[in-house]
Amino acid sequence: MRLKGKTAVCTAAGQGIGRAVAEAFLREGATVHASDLDAGKLAGLEDLGEAHTTALDVTDTDAVADYVASLPAPQILFNCAGYVHHGTILDCDDENWNFSFDLNVNAMHHMIRGLLPKIREAGGGSIINMSSAASSIKAAPNRYVYMATKAAVIGMTRSVAIDFIRDGIRCNAICPGTIESPSLEGRIAELGKNVGGADKAREMFIERQPMGRLGRADEVAELAVWLAADESAFVTGTTQLIDGGWSL
Repeated sequence: MRLKGKTAVCTAAGQGIGRAVAEAFLREGATVHASDLDAGKLAGLEDLGEAHTTALDVTDTDAVADYVASLPAPQILFNCAGYVHHGTILDCDDENWNFSFDLNVNAMHHMIRGLLPKIREAGGGSIINMSSAASSIKAAPNRYVYMATKAAVIGMTRSVAIDFIRDGIRCNAICPGTIESPSLEGRIAELGKNVGGADKAREMFIERQPMGRLGRADEVAELAVWLAADESAFVTGTTQLIDGGWSL
């Protein structure tokens, strides 16, 4: 019950890492306000604790403003919504570029800007942003705009951390490597079309991992719980790698 008495806001909580984190927060005693583009994917969270679920398109600035205004003052904000674009700069037209930044960066900006005053009113808290090892930390092929957005998340995280450090507000970024998730399954299926099947594509993802396996969403969730809890009270502005040694 490391989060007992705390209120958390989680985006993209319907599946993958977002779902694992929302579930972990609930198990640790937090009241969780969970959103997802598809509200149906949030079903079952209420069975784990005090969960309040809603459909939310985090790229809709008006919807985000209305949602934030309706929330009580939280101590935790977990920004998870994101999108992985595949390709080089030559594959990235303006639509791909703008959508990637809208979802991966602008949505976090609006959530933080809207909720930070409430977090400050609550006496401080922890903001956790999903970045990636594929960012300013490590290069990955065919991740041009994705890496650009995740590097921006790291910069935004550090900026919020330094600006509000005396207000008791901490801001950290989680930077995963390759994690088993519905998003990854989609990328495996797409790659499989060009390399001889999904099994071969999965092997390719695993082969690049020094540990010889993919990460799990529950492992990322444990890191998120630690960053949300008081035991990490002296940690802010960091990029928390959880990549199985991929960035070594």
